[in-house]
Amino acid sequence: MNEFPESDKIIEIDLPRVAKNSLTITVAAALFLWALKIFIERDFLFSLGLWTIVLFVSGYILLIILHELFHLLGFRVFGGVPWKKMVVGVNLKMGIAYATTDQLMTNHAIRKALLLPFWMTGILPAVIGLSVGSGLLVSLSALLIGGAAGDFAMYKELRKLPDDWFVRDDPELPKLYVYSPDKINGLG
Repeated sequence: MNEFPESDKIIEIDLPRVAKNSLTITVAAALFLWALKIFIERDFLFSLGLWTIVLFVSGYILLIILHELFHLLGFRVFGGVPWKKMVVGVNLKMGIAYATTDQLMTNHAIRKALLLPFWMTGILPAVIGLSVGSGLLVSLSALLIGGAAGDFAMYKELRKLPDDWFVRDDPELPKLYVYSPDKINGLG
């Protein structure tokens, strides 16, 4: 881990604050999407049964897994990170799922990788749910939109920095190490 120089900046995510933002975003997304669903269908129908609960829990777990896999796909497609240099898992102590790599990526690339899951597991299911009239899918998408709060927080901080700066993810903590191109180019 000491193969990298001292970072120019460290971006740390405050997990309690992110959790609060996640709840706020989830509630706002749910209210907005359900209002949109009611407006589109001109009707409100809500039913809750055992199979709905089973599908909801299964769908939520599946979408969380897909969220992390889309981060990995973003690392590969946008950052050129080899598959063998990526890790996905769950930190039960912190209550988070994660996807990470110890490889450097440009700021531009990691920002794309951060938002890819939001689009694919939040927005896309919302569009599909609204198109087919699925309250289940609309509800799940609201949870995944809110679940991207940590990604939004990192993205917001990274957006303040130049695209060509380099970023390395911390393998254990919600923390990013940011390096100027001069520091990284000086390594080679």
